[in-house]
Amino acid sequence: MMQLLGIHHVALIGADLERSKHFYVEVLGFRVVAEHHRPARDSWKVDLQGPGGMQLELFTFPGAPPRPSRPEAQGLRHLAFATPNVEACRVRLEAHRVACEEVRVDEYTGRRFFFCADPDGLPIEFYEVVK
Repeated sequence: MMQLLGIHHVALIGADLERSKHFYVEVLGFRVVAEHHRPARDSWKVDLQGPGGMQLELFTFPGAPPRPSRPEAQGLRHLAFATPNVEACRVRLEAHRVACEEVRVDEYTGRRFFFCADPDGLPIEFYEVVK
């Protein structure tokens, strides 16, 4: 049997490095652990770390096509963050002029959640968990 310990990281591709770094660092509170320019690919790789050791890899590639969101494409549907307070997350995002959907209740779990999008249109969910 294969033993998995959890998700190590999630890799994202952004169109504009500074815009994406601003969102993930200044708005969501991740910190930059490493930043590397990769000349052979003319791209950047930025390692980000969030609470609890969660890791994101942020890449940029010249000419990367935009992400199809609607209709929903196969592959990663959205990125979801656990939070003890969806309202506090929503207030912070809106203070940074990030458009947020209304808070909804998961019909199966009774938990509250809402969505926004990162600068490249990737849906981001904030899902309330019990402390």
